[in-house]
Amino acid sequence: MSAPYQDIITLEPGKRSGQPTIRGMRMTVSDVLSYLAAGMSHAEILADFPFLTEEDIRACLSYAADRERRVLIASV
Repeated sequence: MSAPYQDIITLEPGKRSGQPTIRGMRMTVSDVLSYLAAGMSHAEILADFPFLTEEDIRACLSYAADRERRVLIASV
């Protein structure tokens, strides 16, 4: 079973302008989502960034889905 995204995605005010990052590294959720949106596969991302894991990519997707859900609820 995967760790909850809250165990992987971190927010640090001084790092990458406070954007959500992966495990405190300088790779942001937005970076990973942009690669996926551009058509990169999980395997391609992992090959280009060997410090990432499949679980990191899933955490980014979970974070984005949860954030979208909260935005939709807040706008109702």
